Amino acid sequence: MDYRKTAQEILDKVGGSKNIVSAAHCATRLRLVIADNSKADKTAIENVEGVKGVFEASGQLQIILGTGTVNKVFDEFISIAGITASSKAEAKEAAAQKQNVFMRAIKLLGDIFVPIIPAIVASGFLMGIMNSLDFMINNGFLNMDTSSSIYVFASLFSNTAYTFLQILIAFSAAKAFGANPYLGAVIGMIMINPSLQNAYTVATEGVQQTQSVFFGLYDIDMVGYQGHVIPVVIAVWLLSVIEKKLHKIVPEVLDLFVTPLVSVFVTGYLTLSIIGPIFVWAENAILGGIQWLLTLPFGLGSLVMGALYAPTVVTGIHQMYTAIDIGQIAQYGVTYWLPLASAANIAQGAAALAVALKSKDKKIKSLALPSSLSAFMGITEPAIFGVNLRFFKPFIAGCIGGGCGALYASVVHLGAKGTGVTGIFGILLCLDSPVQYLIEMLIAVGVAFVISFILYKDQAPQATAAEAGNAPAAVPDNPGDISEGTDAASNENAKEAEKDAVKEEVLGSPVNGKVVPLSEVSDPTFASEMLGTTVAIEPSDGKIVAPCDGEVINIFETGHAVCLTTPAGGELLIHVGVDTVKLEGKGFTKKVSDGAKVHAGDVLIEADLDTIKEAGYPATTMFILTNADDFGKVEKAEPGDVTEGSRIMEISK
Repeated sequence: MDYRKTAQEILDKVGGSKNIVSAAHCATRLRLVIADNSKADKTAIENVEGVKGVFEASGQLQIILGTGTVNKVFDEFISIAGITASSKAEAKEAAAQKQNVFMRAIKLLGDIFVPIIPAIVASGFLMGIMNSLDFMINNGFLNMDTSSSIYVFASLFSNTAYTFLQILIAFSAAKAFGANPYLGAVIGMIMINPSLQNAYTVATEGVQQTQSVFFGLYDIDMVGYQGHVIPVVIAVWLLSVIEKKLHKIVPEVLDLFVTPLVSVFVTGYLTLSIIGPIFVWAENAILGGIQWLLTLPFGLGSLVMGALYAPTVVTGIHQMYTAIDIGQIAQYGVTYWLPLASAANIAQGAAALAVALKSKDKKIKSLALPSSLSAFMGITEPAIFGVNLRFFKPFIAGCIGGGCGALYASVVHLGAKGTGVTGIFGILLCLDSPVQYLIEMLIAVGVAFVISFILYKDQAPQATAAEAGNAPAAVPDNPGDISEGTDAASNENAKEAEKDAVKEEVLGSPVNGKVVPLSEVSDPTFASEMLGTTVAIEPSDGKIVAPCDGEVINIFETGHAVCLTTPAGGELLIHVGVDTVKLEGKGFTKKVSDGAKVHAGDVLIEADLDTIKEAGYPATTMFILTNADDFGKVEKAEPGDVTEGSRIMEISK
């Protein structure tokens, strides 16, 4: 592959260097922020050699090139364009600035609610499990001691995140707004202070106490904000404004005392007297409108929203849906939105699966199959952007399937106890109605798969003149070009011949530890083998070594991952930990550089496992064969203990 030619063609088709605001890359994608999107020809970019897919998301044009290729194309791209490389954070910031006010607001909601999803998921799962156990015990299906510590503690844990939800939201919102997160948490505590009447008791007991505010101007109900989301976010935004202003005007010697005191008191008073009452009304109106839509006769509202869910993922609007889930759970005890999202997500996976099974194009199959599996786990971006939108008809099929599944969910009033998990594992949040959830999934999958399978057809290949044998090869004017081209071709042919000569390879473990089932891997992208055939290892030490002789194609700047090629042409990705890119290199020491020739057992990376775990990230190391489709047989090691170099994968052509 001519990386410079690929980079030049991409640059030409995005409108030239003057149309580039920012350029960065991750493990598989070239991420560009474009000044004028109308000048970028996405269809033409998809036809550039090496490009596996193109999509727009979060203000970025993302061009999928694959591991080991993207970094080489990127180097050529910034060289030709005459621009400097941006970090992913800088590119993300540039993309955010380019978005309109509405999309920036949606992104902000995502920044607030996404970090607290694990807490909501944990409580939601436990609530679903405990409700199911209660049902089985009360109906004689199960005999269990409900006075045992395990049962009592589990019941206690199950609603904790929801009991103190306003504190979690306030803490996260303060970080998103740039305020002191602990002051934000205090505002959350004020809003559910035990001195206020619990909001959940008002319906049965009525308002017990009122309070005059602003020197008797009017009275407010002394009721807490349990179950409310929007008032907390607005209150913390006000806190951030006041705090930042005070930091600028209060002398440094007094700042530590004056700023927190004034910020909390003023924000708290305005929250209880003005912000809370107004935005409780607004939030109830919004949730009421959504619920009205979802409960339209015959499930028509859910049908429409289920069909439109995937398009909102394309635009990025879906980041606000966690707020809807949390609001519905607080008000109704369940969220009716999550089953709708599950139907939409799994339908896109079914549409991509139909493409994988029907297509005869090896490249499309290799992309569509893992993308569909990822969507079944609830991660839809690979299926939507990499497959379905590219061919469009599968995307429409997925939308129809999602709408049909959501319609059924509405008719049977299917609700989930928590949020954050969709797809197959979403059933754990619907243990009160598991049969209805399964039927919803079957409807969504069946409709989407059938329609996609009927509509999808491989595009007819466009044969070039050279392929048809109708045109002679061009002869360069400069005779020196002939020898240079011949030498390059000879070298390339020699490399290919060397690869062809190696028919089988045994790949050793890159680390001491224990092979674990993929079902135990916390990241669904790895667990679903979306990137290729994967072996997961829980390391016992941090020394990462070469699994065989080979060449380092790319070692990431952060040191958390490295890409290698093997003598037989295998392309390997060794990824240390889950989400460890967020450590930005902390805890990792690179021992090799790009292009290095290595032998089996050579140290590639030294990782500090304690640093990784203390930061809250799993140290599970992924060993991935990213081009498994190039091999006729790939065998993985079974779960169990491994040492450096012990057989972990065997590949043959």
